[in-house]
Amino acid sequence: MRAVLFDLDGTLVDSREDLALGVNLTRRDLGLPPLDPAIVAGYVGDGVRALLTRALPECPERLEEALALNHGHYAAHLLDRTRLYPGAAEALAALEAAGFRLGVVTNKPRAFTLPILEGLGVAARFGAVVAGGDAPALKPDPRPLVQALAALDADPARSWMVGDHCTDLEAGRRAGLRRCLCRFGFGDPRAEAWDLAIERLAELPARLSEA
Repeated sequence: MRAVLFDLDGTLVDSREDLALGVNLTRRDLGLPPLDPAIVAGYVGDGVRALLTRALPECPERLEEALALNHGHYAAHLLDRTRLYPGAAEALAALEAAGFRLGVVTNKPRAFTLPILEGLGVAARFGAVVAGGDAPALKPDPRPLVQALAALDADPARSWMVGDHCTDLEAGRRAGLRRCLCRFGFGDPRAEAWDLAIERLAELPARLSEA
């Protein structure tokens, strides 16, 4: 079987404002001034612990406290402004109709991932959701992708990893998948290569049918 695995933040959903709000409410609780949302977005991609480590350089010794604070703040606001990127719902439907099995592989914890997918009305499209903490390591380790492919009974050589960040591209490479870069996201591909790049999710079904 063929599968398409999607990253979440910066790929399926634009979550920048809610992520920044969670971080800045945490900084407020620790007596620190807010950060520009664009700066916070640049810290996303390697999991919540890495996000807060980068966002709280002033007090690394308070990381565990910050993680607990951020969990509460982000849970309360994760769907305030987070939206599917334009064309996402239609692209998922078209890919499913074309015979692809669909999965989400994200470093975001499951406690946040599932409510977002459900709240935006796309959870039922995915036969596998592997979130942060569900596999032995986070992306760019390939094991979350391997776990999702196994759940979908999909062949890596016939499948794709779609994401906006170097962690997605590296994990896809190491798991033996072809890789699609979402240029519209807020991640950084850095030195990683890709097999396909798109400017809009609406392009994806037709581009994969040609690949």
